[in-house]
Amino acid sequence: MNKNELVTIRRSLHQIPELGFREYKTQSFLLETIEKMNRPNIEITKWETGLFVYVKGNNPKKTIGYRADIDGLPITEATKFSFESQHPGQMHACGHDLHMTIALGVLDEISANPIADNVLFIFQPAEEGPGGAEPMLSSDTFKQWKVDSIFALHIAPELPVGTVSSKAGILFANTSELFLDFTGKGGHAAYPHLTKDMIVTASSFVTQLQQIISRKVDPLDSGVITVGKMTAGTVQNIIAETARLEGTIRTLQPETMKIIKTELEKIIKGFEIAYDCTIEVDYGAMYYQVSNDKLYVDKFAEAVQKEGIQFIEANAAMTGEDFGYFLKEIPGFMFWLGVDSPYGLHHSKLNPSEDAIEVGIKAVTAMMKEG
Repeated sequence: MNKNELVTIRRSLHQIPELGFREYKTQSFLLETIEKMNRPNIEITKWETGLFVYVKGNNPKKTIGYRADIDGLPITEATKFSFESQHPGQMHACGHDLHMTIALGVLDEISANPIADNVLFIFQPAEEGPGGAEPMLSSDTFKQWKVDSIFALHIAPELPVGTVSSKAGILFANTSELFLDFTGKGGHAAYPHLTKDMIVTASSFVTQLQQIISRKVDPLDSGVITVGKMTAGTVQNIIAETARLEGTIRTLQPETMKIIKTELEKIIKGFEIAYDCTIEVDYGAMYYQVSNDKLYVDKFAEAVQKEGIQFIEANAAMTGEDFGYFLKEIPGFMFWLGVDSPYGLHHSKLNPSEDAIEVGIKAVTAMMKEG
């Protein structure tokens, strides 16, 4: 594929973002694009709204897995591109349109010029939620190929085009969603003593949460609890009977996640007594840490530098990625691909440079040839 073809594919995908396990148009587009390659060594298998695409090597000693996530986000696009999202309230604001385009470009190259090893391309749904990696990994469909190593990329808006970045060990954090529903007793604003005010309760709870990090987590470890949304009340002169907090928990160690949740549930019990209310907690989607294998990171750094791509040592980040479930079971790594966007991930004006597509294809192909 030449650059114009790749850009056309990316822009077509950008126009049809779909949420997790609803990627019907996306799956159809991917199938149509792959079938047009018309290569006898390509084997396609559907899984839910995703795909497995297998390419047999010339002299295979192992099978290499490569994952590209395919879902969009519930964000209203504000780029004003001529190819902006045609799906109201949905956007490829995390670069998955580039991820898919790069995977298709690599697939085209590898199927036309097979390498020694087998390659399994994994077009994974629902990375942004509710999580597609874990069920895809545990499926009988996936297990038939016996993948020996696996890797993936993620665009990095802050890095220039022509650079990639990774590190051995922890790259992304363990993450858990957090939903808390408070129920007390509503009433007239003039008679607060006859009510159980859930705005006061929930507000106090938010401040109490931060003491878990400051007093229960080792200062040399890392943990974050963020409450990003509070919903409560109806009008200004009625005391709220219910409140809802929505947030996220992030840690660099799985054990720290357990500590935080244990302490959180102790606080819940205390608040139910102190504020005479009930509190229900739901942890929603949980993602396992992305921990990179040093052997493969070192191989990757060497391979891309031979191709004239700059390799930068990454720092660990408290972001989450469900690719961690693959790495929990299969050795491999994830890397950042520089796309030089003035707006960051999950921003309604994310604008990754399309020049990064060819860099990504070159980096991924080089690693596949390295084995």
